[in-house]
Amino acid sequence: MTEHPTRSLFNRRELIQLGAAGTLGLTLPRLLHAESTSAGKSAPAKSCIFIILSGGLSHIDSWDPKPRAAAELRGPYSPIATATPGVQLTERFPELAKRTQQFCLVRSMSHTDAVHVTAAHTMLSGQPDGTPSDDSPFIGSLVSKFRPTEANVPSHVWLHNMKTGTNKVPRYGSGLGKIGHTHAPVRIGYENDNPSSAGFRVRDFNPPEGVSQGRVQEQLALLNSLKSTGTISDSPAATSYETFYDRARELVTGPVARNAFDLSQESDDLRDRYGDNPLGQYSLMARRLIEAGVRLVSVTGWPGLAPGETEPTVTQVWDTHDSYYSDGETMFGNGPYGMKWAFPRLDQALSALLDDMHDRGLLDETLVAVVGEFGRTPKFEGKGNGRGHWPHAYTGLLAGGGVQSGLVYGSSDKEGGYVASGRPISHADFGATLFHALGIRPVTRYGPDRFSFRVSNGEPVTELFS
Repeated sequence: MTEHPTRSLFNRRELIQLGAAGTLGLTLPRLLHAESTSAGKSAPAKSCIFIILSGGLSHIDSWDPKPRAAAELRGPYSPIATATPGVQLTERFPELAKRTQQFCLVRSMSHTDAVHVTAAHTMLSGQPDGTPSDDSPFIGSLVSKFRPTEANVPSHVWLHNMKTGTNKVPRYGSGLGKIGHTHAPVRIGYENDNPSSAGFRVRDFNPPEGVSQGRVQEQLALLNSLKSTGTISDSPAATSYETFYDRARELVTGPVARNAFDLSQESDDLRDRYGDNPLGQYSLMARRLIEAGVRLVSVTGWPGLAPGETEPTVTQVWDTHDSYYSDGETMFGNGPYGMKWAFPRLDQALSALLDDMHDRGLLDETLVAVVGEFGRTPKFEGKGNGRGHWPHAYTGLLAGGGVQSGLVYGSSDKEGGYVASGRPISHADFGATLFHALGIRPVTRYGPDRFSFRVSNGEPVTELFS
């Protein structure tokens, strides 16, 4: 029977025997304590913004142009020079081209899963290919567990829910049975209910409909009286519930969390710099949340309604298949999957975020990660109107958090099909790199018994860090 890839290299009995024997002078409790408490040592980053390009960004048409490929492969976008000598992006990213000294490109991202739902799950959980089970915790939940915030805000926030159903994106909820529902994210926004829409408000910290603030205070007073009389037991379950309730009370009654989500406190000029679209405004909100003390903010990279749309067709706008276009439209046009409208919004939002984080002194202690579940095929599909799924070589972007700026790690071949140099970086390695930046050792164990599962079986790409 094949061992579950996320399980410890030792089984439970072997670990108990190891602890009982005192191997290397460590009893089992001390061994587990050492692993847990060492997680946060020498962490260059305190927090992370994880921008998810759901659907799979075409690396060839964006951050890894192939000017030497045949004309029928390379696409219509010309490469342009950047602030880093010898490094090119395509002409659709002029602002990022000016800022390559602020980030690192990882051009050797590679794995073997070309299916959205499973590849996206392994990307978001940082687990190896082939383990996309619903019980694999996502990265944000593990960050919440091992690096919880000390501020009166959630540890993990997810900005904009991914559209489900026919678009086959993973639902959130994975692994919470193993680490506790207190580590689920606060989820904000869905479709047109987003901060680029007039009248948008975050209502998650309001009392339930029909319940006044006075009624909330009465309920809290009742809870305190039960605690003082000993009616509430000291069992672990009761203690866990009490901790969760206290946390919820602070969030509902305190001003810190609700202020962090309030974009009206930012100037119109700054909001315009990010872009008047969901991706731009969520990126600005992510910066506010990090500044308030949130540990990890997941941002679904949806640029908003395409020209002519009144309701979202899809949030996986980076899924640029031939079959999605008609009436002469292509992946390079203005449709719901079109690069002509999506690329400039990504270029603007990400450039504004990097500038804003740098100007506020937040970038050194905040890792910014931008990646999709895979890249796109070097060959066009059908009549040359789209590109298919391609996990064998693609590009991710990292900035801040101790990452070397101006670096390009690895490369793909001249057609963008396969890794040509550098270590192939899998989802597990990418996740392990995020954990490493945040001071969480990949070997750290968790689970109901506190040691059955490892945070990551990947190898962090330590060469990326200064």
